[in-house]
Formats: sequence, structure tokens, C-alpha cells
Amino acid sequence: MKTEQLRLSGMSCAACASAIEQAIQAVPGVESCSVNFGVEQATISYHERTTDLQAIQQAVADAGYRASPLADPTEEDDAEKASRLAEARDLRNKVWVGGVISSVIVLGSLPMMLGLPIPFIPTWLHNPWFQLVLSTPVLVWCGRSFFVGAWKSLKRHAADMNTLVALGTGTAYLYSLAITLFPNLLLDQGLPVEVYYEAAVVIITLILLGRLLENRARGQTSEAIRKLMGLQAKTARVIRHGQEVDLPLGEVVVGDRILVRPGEKIPVDGEVVEGNSSIDESMVTGESIPVDKRVGDEVIGATINRTGRFIFRATRVGKDTVLAQIVKLVQQAQGSKAPIQKLADQVTGWFVPVVIAIALVTFVLWFNFMGNVTLALITTVGVLIIACPCALGLATPTSVMVGTGKGAENGILIQGAESLELAHKLNTIVLDKTGTLTLGKPTVTDYQTVGGTSNGNELRLLRLAATVERYSEHPLAEALVRYAQEQEVTLGDVEEFEAIAGSGVQGQVSGQQVQIGTRRWLEEQGISTARVTSTQRSLIEQQHAWESQGKTVIWVAADGRAEGIFGIADKLKASSPAAVRALRNLDLEVVMLTGDNQQTANAIAREVGIQRVFAEVRPDQKASTIQRLQAEGKIVAMVGDGINDAPALAQADVGIAIGTGTDVAIAASDITLVSGDLHGIVTAIQLSRATIRNIRQNLFFAFIYNTAGIPIAAGILYPFFGLLLNPIVAGAAMAFSSVSVVTNALRLRNFQPQETR
Repeated sequence: MKTEQLRLSGMSCAACASAIEQAIQAVPGVESCSVNFGVEQATISYHERTTDLQAIQQAVADAGYRASPLADPTEEDDAEKASRLAEARDLRNKVWVGGVISSVIVLGSLPMMLGLPIPFIPTWLHNPWFQLVLSTPVLVWCGRSFFVGAWKSLKRHAADMNTLVALGTGTAYLYSLAITLFPNLLLDQGLPVEVYYEAAVVIITLILLGRLLENRARGQTSEAIRKLMGLQAKTARVIRHGQEVDLPLGEVVVGDRILVRPGEKIPVDGEVVEGNSSIDESMVTGESIPVDKRVGDEVIGATINRTGRFIFRATRVGKDTVLAQIVKLVQQAQGSKAPIQKLADQVTGWFVPVVIAIALVTFVLWFNFMGNVTLALITTVGVLIIACPCALGLATPTSVMVGTGKGAENGILIQGAESLELAHKLNTIVLDKTGTLTLGKPTVTDYQTVGGTSNGNELRLLRLAATVERYSEHPLAEALVRYAQEQEVTLGDVEEFEAIAGSGVQGQVSGQQVQIGTRRWLEEQGISTARVTSTQRSLIEQQHAWESQGKTVIWVAADGRAEGIFGIADKLKASSPAAVRALRNLDLEVVMLTGDNQQTANAIAREVGIQRVFAEVRPDQKASTIQRLQAEGKIVAMVGDGINDAPALAQADVGIAIGTGTDVAIAASDITLVSGDLHGIVTAIQLSRATIRNIRQNLFFAFIYNTAGIPIAAGILYPFFGLLLNPIVAGAAMAFSSVSVVTNALRLRNFQPQETR
């Protein structure tokens, strides 16, 4: 199965998006397809053995549209950029030409529209032949796309926004043409000799103006990607053969040594090999405080070197850099569909045919009961023009585009629109302890052995424990090994090493069987801990004392006898208590999930203000714990950073990965916090709520234009107030309905996280 994205062109409304979806899904081998009208993209999953991208593109072409592979946003194709600029220029020229001609024709039609002679308007301005000559170029050139689109829709037995505009303006133009050519014939039939060229040209001009304004506004919705792309450095100062050489970014390869001076952008991702500095990573992580970097630390491309001069080795370049991955994630999220959009898609599927039916009924009723073809024509054209479903198609994707882009600006990467929507429904947040609430860098704070420090017993046991633990990747193991190295203990070799998930490790060191882990696990192995004492007190009493201080205790046994314990503490992140308070202020239940014993977990929970704790949970039990909460009717977000968190992240309704964690955890999540700061969770939920609120506003605007506009255009107010909606007004309302939706979505760019501490 392969997933690709295509850039689409030729769409005019959400009905076009539905038509493209149907055409692509009809291709054998296509598993799924989602077309986003707002960003003009299609996301397709297909079987490579059955079909390919060329066949899918051909299906789109056969449906009357164009599709091309989506270019890498960090390497935008010049031809694609030129094409977009040419399209915008063509649209602008058509609006100018249509606007000038419309002004002249409307001026000449004022006496007819007002029913009064206007002395300063020359009579030749409202001559039907003069208006015919002026209006024809507007329909043929400016309005060509509407008629061509309507013809393509007709050939595939469908109807879209082009159909409505072509029917409305074409009816007004052809009726006026008939009057111009055969005025006496119409008089003999008792029909009024009035032309409506102004309605046709003004409607086309207004719709094109609305499309121009809409395109400009929609261009601003992708501002986040342009900002991210603009962060890239253009060149890198590479050290090759002992010489400093300025190279274009595309020529940098993994392994290059790159020099960065104060104030310069870091060109690619890498690892510091010489020097130290303070790096401003705010453009990627959203964190404003510079981060100190020393030899061995990672640096991120596009971040800014503030103070020192350093050299780093390139580890990721091109499409593999953090920035490129962020841009790709944002692009994918902006092209995805939110579940709430399904309502709009369902409506647009039958909307246009229903509108055409309403327009026909409107004409028949007015002509039969009023006997007035003028009123019948005005109302029919008004219904056709005001009912365009463009705003419905834009309501959701424009808000999603701005919302996901705003998230990226704040160091929050949202994998898709579904995650963004679901986040506003959350009522429970589950936080992993190590690396999420804490720094994830535990250190040994206490060490107690049965034999005390006499005869080097303390160092002997430390050597045995650290020798075994250095084969483990667990953070507690790393802490113990680091402590042994600080004590300058020489480590030996291990045989028959084995790690038991959630329990401990064991192995043979110098002929001794060494086991390190929880007290419960040692007892399960038949090792007694109840009466083991040190020179001060029993090890169990010592364990309780340390655990009451929030420390994790691990036991060490040699040859089946408990020999000592280590107390290990992992400092809380400075932001954790405030972040938990902020989450609770959002009416969210905060739960802590940890493999630590209950006493240690409770101590940490008290410190950060968490009331519900799941302790002594093995890695394989974390997902089932999430299921247990979901069974209680809760909508759950899981926040974690480790490999053992991945199943729980996938099980949760929304998985939130700490960006400083493992690639596996990030891949299993729906939202990634680049900086690792828990306040990002608060921001993500606030952003989700703001985005959904914005989408609902947009859907309201879109529906209100149509549900209120169609009856008014059909003349429902005429019997009561003698009012009819002029088709020109209908055209303006339709055009600016889309503009209002996009403009409202752009308000999300002003989103700022609310202080909830």
C-alpha cells in the first residue's frame, strides 16, 4: 500500500471535489481517496501492483480536472510557482475588464432599472445592440471557465457550481439576445422588451472578484508553511580538506563538519563536535529561552546560534532534517479532512441538483400564477446564482489549514485534521511519569548495602550491578552506570544477560549470578528481602523512607541473596506542576501512569497535583490501562515519550508524544510536542477548541447564506413586502459568502494560548 498526495487544479466548488473523489475511487487498486477543496489536494492510498500515479492522474483528467504530484514544499518547483502567479494574474485581468464593462452597462441600464429617464445618461448607452457588443466579451472570455466547467460536468452527467453560474448568466444573456434580435416577435407575444445584459456581466464579474479575494485570503492560510520554509539557511560553511567553503544547502552531505558563527542560522541537523554556544530554538520548538549546547549535544537546522562559535557534524540533511519533517507533517495535516467536514460533503453531493430543481419550480410558479416572464426570469436567475456551495466546501479545510499551521508555530505538530477535531472533546489526560512529568535523566542519590562499606563491599556490589545494567537501555540502568563511572569503578563482562520487561535484569559476572530489579520480582525469584538488614535498619524500611521522598528503589542480589538497594531520583520538569494545574483548569481529569511502585508514584503525584495514579504498570499493561479508562466513558489522551509508551499512545483517542522522546513514540502519536514542554498539551487543546469553534462559525455562515438566500431569491418576500432579490445582489452575496468564510478562518492566525495557571 502506498500513499501519495496530488496537487489539483480546475476545481470550482466542493461538488468538484466530490466528483474527483468518485473518479479516483473508481480506479482499480485505489484503496481510499480524500480530496480537500480548501487546499486543492488529493490524498490517495493505492496498491502499487494494481495501479500507479499516472493512471490516477488520467482518471482525474478524464473527469475534467488536472492533477500533478505534490511538490516538496521546501523545494518548490519554479514552473508550479510561475503557473500559480500566471493564474492569479489572469484572474485579476478578467476582474478589471469585467469591472469596467459592467460599470458602463449598469450605467446605461439605470433608466430601465429605476423606471425613470435620467437626462445625463446618453440614450445609446442603454441601446440593446451596444450592450450586446460590450457584454459578449465578458461572457466569452471572463466567464469562459464557468461555461467550460458546466459542459464538462454535463458530459459526466453531474452538476456543480459552474452549472449554476452558467445557467443563471446564460439564461439572462440568451433572453436579452432574443429581445435584441426579435423585439417585435416578443411584443406580439405580450412579453416586455427589457434586456438583462447587466445581470449577466455583473454576476460574472462579482463571482470572479470573490474568487480573486478568496484566493488571496486562502494564500494567507498556508502562511505557516511559507514561514517554516523561510527559516532555512541558504548556504553552509563546510570544512573540507582543512578549508572553509561556503556551499549551497543541497551540496551538504551527512558527515560534513560545519562551522557556525554567532548570529548565524544552523543549516542542517547535527551533533556538536567542537565548541559550545547558546541556541535559539524557538522557531522550531516554540520555546523562547535559548538552549545551551556543548560537545555531544544535537543541534537542529534553521535554529539560530546566539553566542558562541562551534563546529558540528551533519547527521541529517535535505528531506531528513527536523524542519523538512515538520513541513511535511504540516502539509499532510492541512490536506486531511476533519470528520465534521463529512456533513458539508454530504450536503454538496445533492445540493446543486436540488437547486436546479428549485429554480425550475420557481420559474414555472411565477410564470403560471403571475403571468410575468420578467419576474420569473429574475427569481430563477437569483436562485441559481445565490446557491453556490463554495462556502460549504471551504468552511472546514481553511480553518484546519490555519489551525495546524498555528500549531506548528507553537511547536505542536498535529498529524491530521481528525486529531485536531478530536482533541477538543478530551476529558482525560494520562501522563507517563519518566521523561514526561520528569526530565527523564534519573540519578543515583542513595546507596545502601548489607555489608556496609567495609572491605570494599560497596564498590564490589556497585561494580556487579553496573556491569549488568550497562547492557540495558532503561533510564534507571543508565543512571546506575553513570554513577559507577563517576566513582571510577571498572566494569567487567557479562554472560547470559537477560532483561525482563517491567521487572529487572540479570546476568553472570565473574561467575556470580547478579539480579537487579524490583523487590517484588526478586521475591518472585525466591530471593528473601524481608529480614535483610544493613548496619542501620532493614532494607525494606530504608526503601519506604526513600520512596516517601519520591525516589525509585531498585534491589541488587548476588547468587540468590539480596545484597543492597539504590535510591534513584528523576527531577520533575520545572513546568510540570503549572502544566497540570492548567490542564485541570480546562476541566480535564489528569492521571499519572508509571511502572514505579505505588508509594513513589503517590509522592510524585502529590508534588505535581495529580489525584489519580496507576502505579506498578508494566509496559505491556499500559494500553490496557487506557482501555480501562475508555471503558469508563472517558475520551482519553495519552502523553508519553518512550518506546514502551507506543502501544498506549496508539490505543488512546489522541496520542501525544514528547518530541524529545523516541521516533517510535512519535510515529504512534497523533500530536507531537517538539519542545517536550507539557504546556504544549494545554496549547494544543486550546487550539483544537478554537479551531472547532471557528469551523462551526464557518458552517453557520455557509448554511445561512443558502438556507436564507434561496427562499428570498425565489421571491418568498414578494407577496408580503413587494420585494424581489436582484440577481446582481444574489451574485454579490454568493461571491462574498466564500470570502467571509475564509476571512473568518484567518482570524485563527491571531490565536494565542490563554493563561490558565
